[in-house]
Amino acid sequence: MENARDIERTVRPGAVLVAAIAGFAFGELFASALLGAATALAHFPGGFSGLAAAHQDPWWASSLSLVGLWAGFIVAIVAATRVGGLRPWPNQWRFAPGDLWFVALGVAAQFAVAIAYRPLHLQHLNAPVDKLFGAAHGAGFALLVVLTTFGAPIVEEWFFRGVVFRGVVELGPRRLPRLAVVVGVVVSALVFAAAHGEARQFAGLAGLGVVLAVVAWRTKRLLPSVLTHVAFNAVAMASVIANRVH
Repeated sequence: MENARDIERTVRPGAVLVAAIAGFAFGELFASALLGAATALAHFPGGFSGLAAAHQDPWWASSLSLVGLWAGFIVAIVAATRVGGLRPWPNQWRFAPGDLWFVALGVAAQFAVAIAYRPLHLQHLNAPVDKLFGAAHGAGFALLVVLTTFGAPIVEEWFFRGVVFRGVVELGPRRLPRLAVVVGVVVSALVFAAAHGEARQFAGLAGLGVVLAVVAWRTKRLLPSVLTHVAFNAVAMASVIANRVH
């Protein structure tokens, strides 16, 4: 039976990070291809350029963008495992009763970000949410809520914490394991924030990324960070739904 050191030696961190970059690029291209085909079929005014300039995306455009990008993340996860030798954490999806505390952590993180931004008086902080959900109604709106609340945390945690974070840690110096973890936390958090492409929300997303990476590393599982992420997004979705009701 292989011991932990034997398993670690099989990991090729360079290949893992290349898989992450390639998967992200593939996801962006695949999402663009899906949107291009959809705009043509829907005869959207102005085509793909018109869609890019739209103030609010149709629900189908938002859904296809997410699905296309996530397809790239899945490709990266598979490649990191098969080519990079990055094995899943044991029981990384196992649920433990104590994991419910991570739901509370996600809610607290959402309110902490909101409080931190309040003194800055920044405008248009809700612009990404308005663009994503503004034109969605009925079944389309419900689908986006499900994808954002549950789909995004699962796929993103598996990619950013399960591949990017672990790849950076494995690439770090073996003689300084704590430094490698710190670098992994910071780098994965910055990549997570940058991948959302929202300048005003960057600091808040980076802070969330730090919390999620620390949770994943301390528990050596992905489910706790997923639950934290789900709760964080759920609070935002509750606000969107409340605004719709009123």
